[in-house]
Amino acid sequence: MNAQMFKSPSGEEMVILSRVEYDRLLDAAGLASDVVAFDEAVRALESGEEEALPAAFVNAMLEGESLVRLWRKHRGMTLEALAQATGLSRPYLSQIETGKRVGGIDTLKLIALALGVTLDDLA
Repeated sequence: MNAQMFKSPSGEEMVILSRVEYDRLLDAAGLASDVVAFDEAVRALESGEEEALPAAFVNAMLEGESLVRLWRKHRGMTLEALAQATGLSRPYLSQIETGKRVGGIDTLKLIALALGVTLDDLA
C-alpha cells in the first residue's frame, strides 16, 4: 500500500491514500461487516433464537400469504388446534387468516404464543 502519513497542525496523525487503495479498504470493511453478520446469524440459529425457514415459506410470505396461516402450517397445526391453543374460535381465526378480520394486539399475542413466534413474526 502506498500511503503518505503526516501530522496535521493540531498534531493529529493523518494518512493520504490513492482512490484505489481507499476503495480497497472500503471493500474490505464491507466484507468484514458481512462476515460478522453471517457469524451472528449462525450463532442465533444454533442457539435457537432464530430458525431457518423453507424457501416455500419465504416465497409465500413475499406473495402476501397470511403470516398466521403460514406459521400455523409450518408448525403442523390445524386451525382447530390453533383455536384450542388460543381459546379463540375457529371461524374467527379463519377470518384473520383470510384477511376478512384483523386481530387486535391481544389476539395476536395469543396467536404468537401458541405458534411459538414473536409478534414481529406475525407483522
